[in-house]
Amino acid sequence: MMSLPFYQRHHEHYDRAYRHKALSSTVSQYQKETKSKSALYAQGSAAYARGSTGYRHSSAAGFSLDSSAAYSHSSSAYDLESAAYSYGSAAYDHSAAQSKRSAAYSLDSESLSTSSAAYSHASESINKLAAAYRLGSEAYSLGLKNSNLMIEDQSYKMSPKAKRAKQSLISEDKENEALDYSVPIFTGREVNISGITDTEEERIKESAAYVAKRNLFATGEGVSVSKVAKTTSEEQHHEKKSRKVAIRESAERVAMRKTLEETQAFHKKLNQDKLLHAPEFIIEPRSHTIWEKENVRFNCSVAGWPEPRVTWYKNNVPIDVQAHPGKYIIQSRYGLHSLEITECEFDDTAQYHASAMNVKGEVSVYASLVVKRYKGEIDESLLHARNLSLSPFAVTPHGYASRFEISFVDKFDVAFGREGETMSLGCTVVINPDIKRFKPDIEWYRNGVLITPSKWVQMQWSGERATLTLPHANKEDEGLYTLRVSMGEYYEEYSGYVFVRDADAEIPGAPGAPLDVQCLDANKDYVIVSWKQPAVDGGNPILGYFIDRCEVGTSHWTQCNENPVKFARFPVTGLIEGRSYIFRVRAVNKAGVSLPSRVSEPVAALDPADRARLKSHPSAPWTGQIIVTEEEPAEGVVPGPPTDLRVIEATKNYVVLGWKPPGQRGHEGIMYFVEKCVAGTEDWQRVNTEIPVKSPRFAVFDLSEGKSYCFRVRCCNSAGIGEPSEATEATVVDDKLDIPKAPGRIMPIRNTDTSVVVTWTEPPDAKELVGYYIESSVEGSGRWEPCNNNPVKGTRFICHGLSNGEKYIFRVRAVNAAGLSEFSQESEPIEVKAAIGGGLLHGVCPELSGKAAGLTDRTTSWEGMHEASQPIFDTDALLKCSAKSNRKTLPSSCGKLESTGDSNTREMVKDPAPQKVALKQASKSRPGDLLTVEKVTKKKDTAPPSPPYDIVVLESVRDSMVLGWKQPEAIGGTEITGYYVNYREVVDGVPGKWKEANIKAVTERAYRIQNLKENMVYQFQVAAANLAGVGTPSKPSNPFKCEEWTIAVPGPPHDVKCTEVRKDSLVLLWKEPVYSGRSPIVGYYVDMKESKAKEEHWRSVNEKPLQKKYLKIGGLTQGVSYVFRVRAMNQAGVGKPSDITDAVTAETRPGTKEVVVDVDDNGVISLNFECDQMSPDSKFIWSKNYEPIEDDPRLNIDTKGGKSKLSFKDLGEDDLGIYSCIVTDTDGVSSSYTIDEEEMKRLLALSHERQFPTVPLISELAVEILEKGEVRFWLQAEKLSGNAKANFVFNDKEIFNGEKYKMKVDHNTGLVEMIMDKLEEKDEGTYTFQLQDGKATNQSSLVLIGDVFKKLRDEADFQRKEWHRKQGPHFVDKLGWEVTDECNVMLKCKVANIKKETHIVWYKDDREIMVDEEHDFKDGVCTLLISEFSKKDAGTYEVILKDDRGKDSSELKLKDTAFADLMNEVCRRIALSATDLKIQSTAEGIRLYSYVTYYVEDLRVGWVHNDTQIKFTDRMRTGVTGEQIWLQINEPTPQDKGRYIMELFDGNTTHKKTVDLSGQAFDEAFAEFQRLKQAAIAEKNRARVLGGLPDVVTIQEGKALNLSCTVWGDPTPEVSWLKNEKSFVSDANCILKFESGKNVSFSISTVSTQDSGKYSIVVKNKYGTETSDVTVIVMPVSGQTDTVQGHNQNNKTVSKKKKTVTGSKQKEEGKKDVIKPHIEEITATEETPDPNEMPPVEAEKDTKSNQQAEKKTAGKAGVAEKVPQPTESLDRQGKKPPEKAALAKPH
Repeated sequence: MMSLPFYQRHHEHYDRAYRHKALSSTVSQYQKETKSKSALYAQGSAAYARGSTGYRHSSAAGFSLDSSAAYSHSSSAYDLESAAYSYGSAAYDHSAAQSKRSAAYSLDSESLSTSSAAYSHASESINKLAAAYRLGSEAYSLGLKNSNLMIEDQSYKMSPKAKRAKQSLISEDKENEALDYSVPIFTGREVNISGITDTEEERIKESAAYVAKRNLFATGEGVSVSKVAKTTSEEQHHEKKSRKVAIRESAERVAMRKTLEETQAFHKKLNQDKLLHAPEFIIEPRSHTIWEKENVRFNCSVAGWPEPRVTWYKNNVPIDVQAHPGKYIIQSRYGLHSLEITECEFDDTAQYHASAMNVKGEVSVYASLVVKRYKGEIDESLLHARNLSLSPFAVTPHGYASRFEISFVDKFDVAFGREGETMSLGCTVVINPDIKRFKPDIEWYRNGVLITPSKWVQMQWSGERATLTLPHANKEDEGLYTLRVSMGEYYEEYSGYVFVRDADAEIPGAPGAPLDVQCLDANKDYVIVSWKQPAVDGGNPILGYFIDRCEVGTSHWTQCNENPVKFARFPVTGLIEGRSYIFRVRAVNKAGVSLPSRVSEPVAALDPADRARLKSHPSAPWTGQIIVTEEEPAEGVVPGPPTDLRVIEATKNYVVLGWKPPGQRGHEGIMYFVEKCVAGTEDWQRVNTEIPVKSPRFAVFDLSEGKSYCFRVRCCNSAGIGEPSEATEATVVDDKLDIPKAPGRIMPIRNTDTSVVVTWTEPPDAKELVGYYIESSVEGSGRWEPCNNNPVKGTRFICHGLSNGEKYIFRVRAVNAAGLSEFSQESEPIEVKAAIGGGLLHGVCPELSGKAAGLTDRTTSWEGMHEASQPIFDTDALLKCSAKSNRKTLPSSCGKLESTGDSNTREMVKDPAPQKVALKQASKSRPGDLLTVEKVTKKKDTAPPSPPYDIVVLESVRDSMVLGWKQPEAIGGTEITGYYVNYREVVDGVPGKWKEANIKAVTERAYRIQNLKENMVYQFQVAAANLAGVGTPSKPSNPFKCEEWTIAVPGPPHDVKCTEVRKDSLVLLWKEPVYSGRSPIVGYYVDMKESKAKEEHWRSVNEKPLQKKYLKIGGLTQGVSYVFRVRAMNQAGVGKPSDITDAVTAETRPGTKEVVVDVDDNGVISLNFECDQMSPDSKFIWSKNYEPIEDDPRLNIDTKGGKSKLSFKDLGEDDLGIYSCIVTDTDGVSSSYTIDEEEMKRLLALSHERQFPTVPLISELAVEILEKGEVRFWLQAEKLSGNAKANFVFNDKEIFNGEKYKMKVDHNTGLVEMIMDKLEEKDEGTYTFQLQDGKATNQSSLVLIGDVFKKLRDEADFQRKEWHRKQGPHFVDKLGWEVTDECNVMLKCKVANIKKETHIVWYKDDREIMVDEEHDFKDGVCTLLISEFSKKDAGTYEVILKDDRGKDSSELKLKDTAFADLMNEVCRRIALSATDLKIQSTAEGIRLYSYVTYYVEDLRVGWVHNDTQIKFTDRMRTGVTGEQIWLQINEPTPQDKGRYIMELFDGNTTHKKTVDLSGQAFDEAFAEFQRLKQAAIAEKNRARVLGGLPDVVTIQEGKALNLSCTVWGDPTPEVSWLKNEKSFVSDANCILKFESGKNVSFSISTVSTQDSGKYSIVVKNKYGTETSDVTVIVMPVSGQTDTVQGHNQNNKTVSKKKKTVTGSKQKEEGKKDVIKPHIEEITATEETPDPNEMPPVEAEKDTKSNQQAEKKTAGKAGVAEKVPQPTESLDRQGKKPPEKAALAKPH
């Protein structure tokens, strides 16, 4: 398949036919379309094509007098073409030749322009040409009709075909007329070139087409044309064909047929690519300068194959004809392409270009259009709409009245609606005075934003009434609507809130529709869609959202995401450049999918720069000239890397990247490929493998959540793919934006009879908040209803539509793009009824921010709010405000209050803050606003503080006393501004009236009361005050007597307080006593005890007096509550202790933060403290040694929000000390940091390092050998920025990246490396890496000389060889051995890089081992199993792997020591496999035995009897039979009793098996031995028939029958005969003989039929009886026969039954328990029996069985020995030993 460029594979606006697997030539494609048409169609096509060519050529000559010569040359050229064609010219060559001829035609026309005679002939030729053209056109149209259906059916797959040109021949009388432009010369695609089709039918059509073409247009042959005037007869002569011509035509047909065959064979072998060529513009469009309202056409002609696809652009933006119907007309006819622009406007001034593209490349041509405007015309669009209502001489309102009074009548109220409904707001406006010529400006605002008419909003002004209509209400329409009526510089406003509820869901339980869908960051093929979450989730959590898109102009919606997304932003990719789209969003929960949201505004998929150019209407002077420079695009330029690649947004679902296009890219369009890799790796993967990206934005999906990724981007164009950009920093795939926490402190406040004001506090650490949703519920109902459906900003909202008299509770949740927070805690219930003073109505002044320099200079920070975010104040204050007189203020919303305060008042109201701030703001406002300020300072959510307590006297003199007290426990929600002290006299215990000690509040908690009476007793009380007012006074203090203290010791310290409370420590602060005694204070003692402990448990914390007034107390127990007190000391002694502190629990509260020291990159040392518990009134207070810092020139304090920084300008010894920070108006938030000399030195060193930094290294320069034998030098820094650089130096000379050195710096990991393919002798020396990262530098060196270098080079060479070895099949683990559990030896090795064709061969001592089964290489392990391993298996083993990639081998020597080690392991496994010893009785004695897996000679066996090694004799011997190791005790005696041990020695260890042969075990074994011995004797001597008698005898009647056999027994048995189970004795006919005690014969001289029957011989002695049967069958036959001996050779026999009867029934039962002796066992000590003794084998075994037994035992040493198996009574363990032959193993 031929490769296609990406821009043709993936973009629909290029012809999809280019994607076909087998790209064909022009004629092949044409014949595929027309192969079902008739030969007439083919002939007409040829004629039509030739006619079109001739017509175009004539047109190109301008139909001048020279056209005759042009046509003559065309005919001549055609002759040449025919000749070339006959030799098999290809379509491409023909097209190219024709293109060249086109240029030649014009030259020839000029050279022959003076030939008048040629003109007359040309006229005649043209007439014939026209007739041929018509003929071809008609014939072609017949075939085209049938093919239209096929083309239409495939229209969805292929681009639309170019329309055929209508027949429009120019007549002779019009040929000299001037035309607007000349028809360009171009070449159409040829469709009748022969020799490249496949079927005979198509070749016939080609032949017909060729003949028709030649007959019509041939010149000089067949039809000769004279250059002189012709007569009628001469014309007829010219029409006749000569014989020569006829013969030539016949020859041509033969040659053509041959040419067809040759050309067909040639093109089958021809590389397709040689038939293709890139687009080429034959005629380029030219630039135009025209007037407005004129039409213009750009024309161009393109050659190339496949046929190029042409696209027109305006300012590099594709022209969309559908988006501008009737504006642009684009046509393509036979290679002529045109763009027509109708009724040009000034905005059409631009640069246009046509881009032609096919599989071979892309080329563009440029042209400019300048649209000029007539001088006298005025562009009305440049005038503001407001100015149209004024006449050129309009007078401002100041000329008629100094003031306008604007009032509203019949006003709209708070409105409630539902999605989809029509809502209308209206208000009648009355203006006084009424000036007819001056009309008011009517403007509507929503949440402070000016509303413009659209399909969603309609506005009307009847002259008296202003109306705003929402034809189809949406939740986006919810908000505060403000009507502004302006008269010149004066205006007035009225506001009302509109609520829009969700429409009923189509699916019960489905969520509400999302809202406020917006398109952000739109680009060529990418846009980010954002929306807001709905307030209603349908009772189930929202699982996510679906995003749909629709192309503008269509109604087809396409879902953009397969899975729901939870994040309220989503990047949509895959857009088509230049097209416009709208979007909508649907929410989904488990119940179903919601209704779709309101569609977004249309957005065009354009580059932002192009969009900006389109929006900015180009302006030009009324007359003049615009010079447009045409610049040819740079071709063949590979684009450079993009720049400034960064991560714009990252969530757990996607990551959005952004970058800047490269500078090196030419004028050709570029696209991008995005690549990703897991951080820390270099495994780059292309993300957009299918569709390249056009925009410098891209969203990457399908990332693993929690992983870190790096990204980079490459540019590409037709010239190739450029280098990648710098990779981004590692980005974790996770949501960077967290769901906000729940709001806090929700508080409802009464407002009106149907509304309640709800306030709350912003959630901590809130980021990118969209707003809040508020819900209400009737107390006890459990049903929650949303109060708003569009998120509101601010922390205050009026909930309307409530039922009067009902009690409601409220809750709030915050919203951002990550989702909705949890609900806040429910508020306290509140009854809905009007507040005292009227409350705030629905038209409360909103809180605004930003300047208001004009109607458009407003901000939207208060969008969604409809009241101020401040506490409620008295409505009367608002009524004092007059109408606005300054137009440069923000729009108000007055509601039912028809006038409001000015902007300054609102500024004070919006931020009530502390009293000082409020008074400061009040000083800048008008005097009339003081009442408002008072109302502001009394905040509804604050209260006066509680009473102070613990009033003490700190000093007393004759007429004054100093009091001290403790701060109130409850400060009322805001800081305390001061204290008021009262006192009264106490006379004889009776208190008097209270008097004020101070009129102005005191801020300290110590106060001296003057002008008291000496020796008078007084009581005191103190009241605290804050912004909410003066609190309740404290209880009266204890009575104190006003007298002068004369004591020598100091008074008590005061203001003792605890700070920096932690789980094991705190800091205690105090102030020195007011009364110091008779001498100065020299120190302090601090006492402490547990709060519940008794007084006697007070203990001193310090042994020596403290000089400072603070102490850090450590060693506290977590969770224990403590109290403290302080005593002052002077030379006279220790004074009275201070008042004890409040109980303090030792604990570190959650969220506690400490002061952090920091040194920035400039070396500036700073202390930083952060607090997240601040209230609006909180402040940071820094102290040094617990003394507040005031204007210290050595320090700089900077506080922003919840963070404060204390910076040292020049840290020195003067700055040593404890620096602490306390945050006021919090619950004791504080911390400190100690800077001593050691810490100062550390910080100064760190500061110096930051000022003059070094790049910290994790590891110095090191070297290692890589897998391929490459040498890698590397070092790693702790971190490197993106601007870090590295220099590489070898022997004091810098080296650079190239073929020998591959250098890389990974800024993410700090890794700097250089890789060399191999080391050579000249590479010996010193290597240095030099790093520079900003100001930081560092370097590291490595010396490689001498033996170190030689060793490294040798290791690299070895590793390189190893790598080459591993390219084929190879061994990972060399050949080794292991012993299996079955005691077999397994040779094994681990292999790798194996494929199906890999072979493995095993060798032993260079001889191949034949393996039955092929190796399957399971788990990459190859094994060879050797069973029953022994000495014969010793040797050298080798295994070889080989395939077409190479081979590898591994060898294992199993000799000498290696073999001994292996055998030791085998013996050990065999010994471990031994079973426990068992006892078996035999006829010879008692046998002790054990089974092993198998036996080898290397396993040494020993036996011990009663701890004495057994010496083997004939009576006691040992041996091995198969897998059985035994000890035979023949003829046992009582001395053989005892404990027996079998010892197995494996070469290293002795393994033992023990059995006890004594007591009952011995008695039972001995009794069984006696029984078996007697049974063996009886079996040996019993009577038996040894052989001789056949089973069946068949004999003819009259013959003689002789049968004989041998019997045996001791004593000699008795013999008797039976016939048919009856006793039978000898008679004259039948003779029975028994001779020599063993020979028995049976003879019948003449048999008869009566002799037939069953004969039995019975032999009997005292040991048993045996019977043998023979069946005699007598056949009656006449004739003389010989005597026949009984035999059984050729007769069907029945198995002979021998009956053996023992001497007694008990013996018979005993024999049943005896298993037949195993005759194959052989022992070395077995004696050879007497040759005369009869072998004790059973007679039942036939000859064949005996022969097999003999063969089986043949060749084995020894003589068969009967080895009876253990009886059932003795072998209790029930394991029956296997019957297997083994060689005797004597020990």
